[in-house]
Amino acid sequence: MRSKLLFLTLSLVPAAWCATDLVPVVSKPVSRTIDLPGEFLPYLSVAIHARIGGYIETISVDRGSVVKQGQVLAELSAPEIKARIAEARSRVDAAEADRAQAEAQLAAAQSTLEHLKQAAATPGVIAGTEIIQAEKMVDAAKALVQSREQSRRAAQAGVDAEKELEAYLRITAPFDGVVTERFLHPGALAGPPSNPPLLTLQQLSRLRLVVFVPETDIGGITRGASVTFHVPAFPDRAYSGTVARLAHTVENKSRTMAVEVDVMNRDDSLAPGMYPSVKWPVRRAHPALFVPKTSVVTTTERTFVVRNRNGHAQWVDVRKGISDGDLIEITGDLQAGDAVVKRATDEIREGISLVSPQ
Repeated sequence: MRSKLLFLTLSLVPAAWCATDLVPVVSKPVSRTIDLPGEFLPYLSVAIHARIGGYIETISVDRGSVVKQGQVLAELSAPEIKARIAEARSRVDAAEADRAQAEAQLAAAQSTLEHLKQAAATPGVIAGTEIIQAEKMVDAAKALVQSREQSRRAAQAGVDAEKELEAYLRITAPFDGVVTERFLHPGALAGPPSNPPLLTLQQLSRLRLVVFVPETDIGGITRGASVTFHVPAFPDRAYSGTVARLAHTVENKSRTMAVEVDVMNRDDSLAPGMYPSVKWPVRRAHPALFVPKTSVVTTTERTFVVRNRNGHAQWVDVRKGISDGDLIEITGDLQAGDAVVKRATDEIREGISLVSPQ
């Protein structure tokens, strides 16, 4: 019985030492590329609506038309606007006639005042009160002229406002682009209150490539960096763009951040809706720690490496990162230069000597 107990006690004692190869923890910068899906969007896109109500007389463009900024796309007909312009012009004419009449009254009052002043040069011919009364009539005539001028300007402003509305009957392109959709045809009612779109105009000479970058890789995003990509339509051709904008927010579900890459589409080979494969550069702001893949032990309970601590084994919990050949990135309570077991297992218990006895 005593011999069995002694055997059991000895079997529970770990080996006094373990002869192993030790390797240092290596620190080096992380720079690699990963394949990420992207999506092309037009750099500018707008649905063209009529700003005022009217019937479409002509539409000079259709799907696929290339247009320049300021080019007339469609013209509407709105007879009621022309009627309002004519009415506003008649008010201007009436106001100008009133002003002319007021100016004539002013001229007569001023002439009367001058004659009275000349006659007053002879003593006793003109009473002083007559000159005062004539001066008041001149002042009243001047005030009437100013009032009529204000009325004329108000009437002219009404004409200008109606003519500005009339200008909206000619629908023009807000930027250089391509008509990608046409919804209405001549004879259709456009503008408020329903205000359906007439056309869709997109700028395709420059595109936005939207890439959703994983949260773990957003730290190395650099504005101005160049990225390359391929599209299924031209698999043998490499394209490139420039990182331009970051969303600065991470999507809750996908844990990714939207990053926009500006792409010049000089030969029109790219189009919105394409899904390119992007070679996304991953860079870390600080160097990472690497050890051989065989140094990392993974059990059901933990992932660790065995560090040499003053000649004895010490388990250090780590998390695995990217692979780099035979090495793997790790994060944990380690520093560059720490010695770890090259081929570690969970049989190397904590505390045992890693140096064979002399």
